[in-house]
Amino acid sequence: MKFPSAYAAGELVNARPIPVSGNPNPWLISTSHIERQNLTIRMQLRRFTRLTNAFSKKLENLKAALSLHFAWYNFCRIHSSLRVTPAMQATLTDHVWTMAELF
Repeated sequence: MKFPSAYAAGELVNARPIPVSGNPNPWLISTSHIERQNLTIRMQLRRFTRLTNAFSKKLENLKAALSLHFAWYNFCRIHSSLRVTPAMQATLTDHVWTMAELF
């Protein structure tokens, strides 16, 4: 008898193709920004590491964790390349938020 592995891939439940159209400039097409964001999220949120105590079993909990992470990342964390938060750079706020302000 073969037991399922803890590392086995999940079952595909549904897939819907969504057509996308447009006329992008081929010289401006790059996946660098989104790949960097994906790496940052994976490194900072342990919920994206399988088989840990923080792994999200409910989609609602994952959405809440992501929302909190993005809010903290944009309003509370000073980025070394900007020397301010992204929200300050975009003139959405004039100061670095504390966690109390975020909550």
